Amino acid sequence: MKILVTGAGGFVGKNLCASLRNLRDGKDRTRPSLKIDEIFEYDIDTDPKLLTEYCAECDFVFNLAGVNRPQNTDEFMKGNFGFASTLLDTLKAQGNTCPVMISSSIQATCIGRYDGDYGRSKKAGEELVFQYGRKTGAKVLVYRFPNLFGKWCRPNYNSAVATFCNNIANDLPITVNDRSVELELLYIDDLVTEMLDALEGKEHHCTFDGIKTVLGDGEYCAAPITHRVTLGEIVDLLYCFKDQSRTLIMPEIPENSFAKKLYSTYLSYLPKEKVSFPLKMNCDDRGSFTELLKTEKCGQISVNISKPGITKGQHWHNTKWEFFIVVSGKGLIQQRKIGTDEVLNFEVSGDKIEAVHMLPGYTHNIINLSDTDDLVTVIWANEQFDVSCPDTFFEVVE
Repeated sequence: MKILVTGAGGFVGKNLCASLRNLRDGKDRTRPSLKIDEIFEYDIDTDPKLLTEYCAECDFVFNLAGVNRPQNTDEFMKGNFGFASTLLDTLKAQGNTCPVMISSSIQATCIGRYDGDYGRSKKAGEELVFQYGRKTGAKVLVYRFPNLFGKWCRPNYNSAVATFCNNIANDLPITVNDRSVELELLYIDDLVTEMLDALEGKEHHCTFDGIKTVLGDGEYCAAPITHRVTLGEIVDLLYCFKDQSRTLIMPEIPENSFAKKLYSTYLSYLPKEKVSFPLKMNCDDRGSFTELLKTEKCGQISVNISKPGITKGQHWHNTKWEFFIVVSGKGLIQQRKIGTDEVLNFEVSGDKIEAVHMLPGYTHNIINLSDTDDLVTVIWANEQFDVSCPDTFFEVVE
């Protein structure tokens, strides 16, 4: 299959083409039915003569070309309607009736509700494509995109999320006039998933109830997963992400949640000097202990380094429990139930990584058995350390 992507240098185009290349090159094996032989990437700086060649050979067209912020309003119609017309005429001239996907905008739904040159130009492009499909019999897929966000989106252009992510990551000011304004947001990976579904003939169709997208039968298409979030919620999450390097607290980010997708987006805007950050190492003559990560509901992760021959621990907890995971070196973990004499011994080594429970009500320690090498242990505790209520009581194991 040969695929033509117009607007390949734009936000959506870059992400789509990257995914198509992964499929073509065998790096992505999640869609075995898709056999991609060639990707024709066409953008504003591409030699216009190549359009004829690409239109003659392609088996599917993703038309992502368009104008969002022109220097004058006439460029809306030229960029969003004019290029679509040129593309369809070229396909027709080559006798190519392959499927054509066109990117429109939810603003095309608003014609009649408020005037907008951008929305009118997108609506005109939609009507042109539908007419082309009726005349030629070609399959046409018209998508009205809501607000998009994700990696590689240009900040300070036409995406509030990209601007907020970029400015907060780079310590630049942002302006929020009304925190209660709600946006419908579509994550770039969810959009690309839908584009690949369309390539396999599994696109999702929809109609519109006012400006609300209703999945089901209909002449339009839509990505099935979007998120409705207020500007205030977006900004609060971003500042929480920014603080993570200071607090070490990772906010709750459930699978497929908006927070998870926003965090990935935010990270893509970090400047080099913020990609890494120092952690506080608590050092003494026995070694060191460093908190790595804290979570809102699932405790924290730390790393403990014990010097040769050193014993650490010798304490117990009422409710707190931990996993000790030795990743380097050789050691002995001992545990004894309070009020008893029996000692549980666990020999551990970085050569055979395993997790050992530190049981509530058992005093425990960890001993570095080496005379030369450090013992490195990753520790997960089921709660964050609370200095006002540490739940930690000294008592030697034996």
